Order: sequence, then structure tokens, then C-alpha cells
Amino acid sequence: MTTLRLGLVRTRYEIIYYFRAMDTVFFTFFFPMMMLAIFSTAFSASEASAGPGAAPVSYAAYYLPGMAASGIFLSGIQNLAVSIAMEKSDGTLKRLGGTPLSPLSYFIGKVLSVLATSAIQLALLILFARLAFDVALPAEPSAWLTLLWVYLLGVAMSCVVGIALSALPRSGRSATAVVVPIVLVLQFISGVYLPFTMLPEWMQAISAAFPLKWLAQGMRAVFLPDDFRVLEAGESWNLPLVALMLTLWIVAGLVIARLTFRWIRKDG
Repeated sequence: MTTLRLGLVRTRYEIIYYFRAMDTVFFTFFFPMMMLAIFSTAFSASEASAGPGAAPVSYAAYYLPGMAASGIFLSGIQNLAVSIAMEKSDGTLKRLGGTPLSPLSYFIGKVLSVLATSAIQLALLILFARLAFDVALPAEPSAWLTLLWVYLLGVAMSCVVGIALSALPRSGRSATAVVVPIVLVLQFISGVYLPFTMLPEWMQAISAAFPLKWLAQGMRAVFLPDDFRVLEAGESWNLPLVALMLTLWIVAGLVIARLTFRWIRKDG
């Protein structure tokens, strides 16, 4: 109970700190909405189609699932990887290691803050797409249940991978330079900014090894008409494989984070 209580106290601190850091809020919280507005406006004169005979959708509707996946990815992986690396470098974690706050309480605070902020971000993104671009939302309850489990698996994956990735930067000063290019490249090859089947087969094979591709595919299954499944590899949403791949990355992230996390750097 003490661990959980301290974790909830840490969650409140993390949320307040997150929204006070305006650069972080801009590049992780509002960035998906900004990109959705840019793509929707740039392609407003045309529509996306799954092929002859399929009903087209606006590009705002087409890019909404990719931006939803990107928002979860940024909130967890980029935000946690950078913030933990900086806290490790500036001595924050070393000082916390001398307090009653356990690593578990610390991570409870990190994970719950990502869960809260990403949920608000996703809700605002969907509302923005609906009000600003008249994007039709799913009418079937099953689609919203799919959204729920894809979102929860996506948050869990992004949190543990973000914690594991925080060990990569050599210092807090280099954290952004190390993490942001990784996230940006994955967005381009995972079907967030470009249709996945437009990519070369070798690039599709590489992206299929990483979690963002599967998170984006799960979101497309929620928000796009079923006709668009033909644009996926195998011409199917393949939601069981989406769940499996995200779960495997959760396990891999937990193992790596367990092996690499320290209150201080070994070379510090």
C-alpha cells in the first residue's frame, strides 16, 4: 500500500510537471493534432480510396488513426526516454534513490501519468477530427472495444520501451538528439505519414519488426472502413497479430528495462 500510495503521489507530480514543460507539451501532446491539421488541409481537395468500388474517405479520416498511434508513441516512448535520461543525468534519480520512493513507485508514477495524458490527448484528437474536419466516428460498439484494448496495449508498450530506451543516451543533453530521430524514422516507415503498402517490401519488413507499425494498424482497423483492409499486408487488419506483436514488445521492453535501469549511470 505504501508503494502504491507513493506511486499515486508521484503520478500527480509527473502530470503537473508534464504540463508545465511547454516544449514537451507541444512536441508530444499537440503534435499529432498539428500534423493531422497539416495533412488534412494539404489534401483537402482529394480523397483517399481503397480501390475501385470502395467508398472514399477524406484525408482527415485517413490520417486520424496514424496520428492517434503516433500520439501514444510520443507520449510514452519519446517522453519517458528523454525525461528519464535527463533525470538520470542531472542527479534527480540519484537523489530519489536516497528517499523512501522505490523504483516501483517511481515507475507507477511515470506509467500512470502517460496513461492519463495520452487518454486526454487521444480524446482531444478524436474531438478535433470530428469538429474541425467532420470525420465520421465508428458507430459499432465493437470498434470502440477494439480501440480500448489497442490503446491500453499501446500505452503499456510505449511506456516499457520508453523506459528501456532511456538507457541509450549517454547524457541528458544528448537524449533528445538520440531519441527523436528514432521515433521520427519509425513514423515514416510504419504507415503513419505514408500508406504502408506504398513502401518498398524491404522497408515493410523492417517496420514490421517494430511496434509502431502494429499500433497504427490496430488504429486503422478502428477508424477506417473495412474496405481499407486490402491496403494492409495480407489484405487484413489481422488484429490477433497486432495484439501478439504489441504484447511481445511489452515483454521485451520489461526485460530490457529490468536489465538496464539504474538510479545512476554506471559510467556516471
